[in-house]
Amino acid sequence: MQNDPLADALSKIKNSERAGKMVVEIKPASKLIARVLEIMQEEGYVDSVEYVDDTRGGKFIVRLKGKINDCGAIKPRFSVRIREMDKWERRYLPARDFGILILTTPQGVMTHREAKKRHVGGRLLAYVY
Repeated sequence: MQNDPLADALSKIKNSERAGKMVVEIKPASKLIARVLEIMQEEGYVDSVEYVDDTRGGKFIVRLKGKINDCGAIKPRFSVRIREMDKWERRYLPARDFGILILTTPQGVMTHREAKKRHVGGRLLAYVY
């Protein structure tokens, strides 16, 4: 039984990256996992993401680049105000301007840099560096 599909997906990616694998199969698929993988692709951490409908909830086939040092879900999902963003960056990322925090906001799922630009807060979902 899965309690947190996002945490399971990110740990699969991290373990496959450490094992030197270039392809990961993530199931079941969800809109949240799709958006997080899309952000990781935009930021250059994964090569490609492909959705496959297997009539059991679907799955993602993710091709890795070998650029992820660490990634994971943030639990509990802390609320973040825009002026507190630096505190959370220092807590979860190894250095300034290195890696991304992924958060959900009223304007959708986005990176912490985009949230700063749009001047919105939200809840932390994950980190990648």
